[in-house]
Amino acid sequence: MSQKVIGLIGGMSWESSAEYYRIINERVRDRLGGLHSARCLMWSFDFAEVEALQHEGRWQDATLLMIEAAQRLERGGADFVVICTNTMHRMAAEVQAAISLPLLHIADPTATRIRADGHRRVGLLGTAFTMEQDFYKGRLADKHGLDVLIPDEADRTTVHRIIYEELVQGRVVESSRQAYRAVITRLVERGAEAIILGCTEIMLLVKPEDSTVPLYDTTMIHAEAALEMALGQPS
Repeated sequence: MSQKVIGLIGGMSWESSAEYYRIINERVRDRLGGLHSARCLMWSFDFAEVEALQHEGRWQDATLLMIEAAQRLERGGADFVVICTNTMHRMAAEVQAAISLPLLHIADPTATRIRADGHRRVGLLGTAFTMEQDFYKGRLADKHGLDVLIPDEADRTTVHRIIYEELVQGRVVESSRQAYRAVITRLVERGAEAIILGCTEIMLLVKPEDSTVPLYDTTMIHAEAALEMALGQPS
């Protein structure tokens, strides 16, 4: 079976990009057997530079970096592009407009799987940018008909802090797991039927046993969708 070349925009952070690489290659091996692995290219950022732009609100500068990365992958021979982070889908439309390749949006396979499982009201965890701005939860609502709940302000602050101070630095702290469990519990009490782990590092910390409702790990779902697209079987 021939494979398309996956173009990965990574390094935001490399901790989750490594998971993308692992998952995609494991799925190719499982599907094709033997010594098969994925045909892919990765452009990996120095995340310190990107993080500074995020927290300074310099989104236009960040958009230009993302466009440049996608164009590098296109010139390198990628057949489609995957942005290995939820937050930087803020500029997904601009990136798509700047290249001739398809861009596999992380929210779409996630929402498709949630709807297939019969859920409609979901809680969303992620960076403050992902939880508070409309580029992500708006797509889930407008394109896929999901009712999206986000944590209250104090919980959003906790979730965001743990991502940037711990998870993107490879630190997995038990007290932070308990904090996330409490945030999830409060979302469930408000009616969430499932929880979207809408930051690609959260899967390093939170596991299915930490929630009484299903968890949807966007890293796993996005990586698996990329594999399906590479094999010509879009999910």
